[in-house]
Amino acid sequence: MHKKLITLLLLTVTSLSILKAQITSPPNGDNQKSEVTQYMGFVKVTIMWNSPDVHGANGEDRNGKIWGELVPYGLSNLDFGLSDETHLMPWRAGANENTVFSVSHDVQIEGKNLPAGKYGLHMIPGKEDWVIIFSKNYTSWGSYFYQESEDALRVTVKSQPHAYTEWLGYEFDDRMPAFCTVRMNWEKLAVPFKVSVPNINELYLAKIKEELRTEPGFDYLNFVSASQFCAQRKFALEQGLAWAEDAISKKYIGVKNFPTLSNKAKILTLMGREAEATVLMKEAIKDPSAGMQDIHMFARSLQASKKPQEAMEVFKLNNQRFPDAFMTLFGLARGYSGVGDYKNALKYANLALPKASDAQQKSQIEAAVKKLSEGKDFN
Repeated sequence: MHKKLITLLLLTVTSLSILKAQITSPPNGDNQKSEVTQYMGFVKVTIMWNSPDVHGANGEDRNGKIWGELVPYGLSNLDFGLSDETHLMPWRAGANENTVFSVSHDVQIEGKNLPAGKYGLHMIPGKEDWVIIFSKNYTSWGSYFYQESEDALRVTVKSQPHAYTEWLGYEFDDRMPAFCTVRMNWEKLAVPFKVSVPNINELYLAKIKEELRTEPGFDYLNFVSASQFCAQRKFALEQGLAWAEDAISKKYIGVKNFPTLSNKAKILTLMGREAEATVLMKEAIKDPSAGMQDIHMFARSLQASKKPQEAMEVFKLNNQRFPDAFMTLFGLARGYSGVGDYKNALKYANLALPKASDAQQKSQIEAAVKKLSEGKDFN
């Protein structure tokens, strides 16, 4: 009798399990699931939603009847879940399950802080002002079980007119390295809100530090790239200088050559330590790894810094290293022109002319010769 009872119970449980199992079927109301992702650097923002269309499941045209009717303005009684006449709900910002907004790192929404994580995205529609809600509950079905106590953030934005959009969609505009605009579009309306990463440089710095403790830290070029990040952003220059020095002298890894020496000189210049940078660049251009273009561009940078005599010496060095080349001959013409010696400048411009390799170089030289013949600087 005992064995029969156990068998009957097992059969009952199995039958219930079979009844609860479901097959794969089309989404409710044919509101297809959609997903869009945007990166700001390595900060990832993703929105996942179910997308209704202006024409309903039975083909009825709801154009002009979406806002204020199908989607009521303000909060509304959904007559299900936690919603009743005393507990009004926002719109689910899509169809079916929660619209989910996820972000990999802390960000700001319209200037207000939102920690990394996943959020149920809800909205309170208005004729102009819309409230965007980020709820810590992102697993519920729609807004039926929304609770204000679970809000992580609310912001208020203005809606905008938009070209007709059949399916409710989200897109990213104004895509910049540290911010973007999320835009919800449906029918003839758009609702935008700004997502920004206020500490993007700190995030990169932390990630670079972490990466240089792994395999990338065994290549001096990665220390150059790390220091160049600091130089380009004019950020954490002391750290950039330390990485620049690692690229030159770190045990077993560092390499002293033109790229590493000139890179350190650039950081020193940004830090206002120009005398040290000049000494380092003099060493860099004498290194065998320094190419003709490298030396020429350094001389040009000296001219741009109003240091014509120093530039002249570098142009001479380049010609000694690479004699009779178009670039070094033209460099001497530039150097002499910069110090007001138009006679020698004209001489080297004429020597460079037959070595011009294309129409652009030839035109450039001819223009220089014309100015020098008139006793004018052509730089």
